[in-house]
Amino acid sequence: MFPQFLRKPTRALKKPKTPESRELHVAGRVVPLAIRENLRATRITLRIEPGGRALKMTIPKGVREADVADFLDRHRGWLEVKLSKYSGDAKVRAGGTLALRGVDHRIVPTGQLRGITEAVMLDGEPVIRVSGHEEHLGRRLSTFLKKEARLDLDRLVAIHTGRLGKRAKSLTMKDTRSRWGSCSWEGNLSFSWRIVMAPPEVIDYLAAHEVAHLKEMNHGPQFWALCKSLCPGMEEAKSWLKRHGSELHAIDFD
Repeated sequence: MFPQFLRKPTRALKKPKTPESRELHVAGRVVPLAIRENLRATRITLRIEPGGRALKMTIPKGVREADVADFLDRHRGWLEVKLSKYSGDAKVRAGGTLALRGVDHRIVPTGQLRGITEAVMLDGEPVIRVSGHEEHLGRRLSTFLKKEARLDLDRLVAIHTGRLGKRAKSLTMKDTRSRWGSCSWEGNLSFSWRIVMAPPEVIDYLAAHEVAHLKEMNHGPQFWALCKSLCPGMEEAKSWLKRHGSELHAIDFD
């Protein structure tokens, strides 16, 4: 029946090779480079991972090593310019600064092994007081930011879902590098806790963006109109994330 709609079974594509890892020396830095063969790729592409901490190259099947080397050589100048805006050492440390809701706070160890991590004013200066051993500083700070992000996003999601008449099934915090947030078809919202380092209006935009997906599961005109109705400052917040988002991803808490 209906032979004109019958098709011959297509041969399954072979599984791409496991990504090859190597190091690339660029602008005085050693940057990890992952090279992955993609059977559907038609050209070589190179992407800088968020924060400038790694590079990802995708190559078509059968590309020679000489072609890879030539591509990297031709794009070395571009890489140097792009990577130059990232600090070679973005690790959090005592005495350094860390942004919280867009405000730089000085990191001040308490000198005590026990105690809470908290943001306070100290002699008129915003600081984040951190207890515990020095080697645990990064972990304690990231845990603190996760808690602060959860407080903000729980509140903002509740506000925006109330306006929309929708309900989020769940809300989780992650440390994703490819996106700031997501919304599943089941209504599960996920956010990068690093967003709490951004100004409040940017945090609000991200919450509005994902809540809007509860009604419009796309990025079409209706979605953007809905998103702007929830967050009138959408364009400014989007612009801020585009300019500074990679800087937040680059901060090293390990």
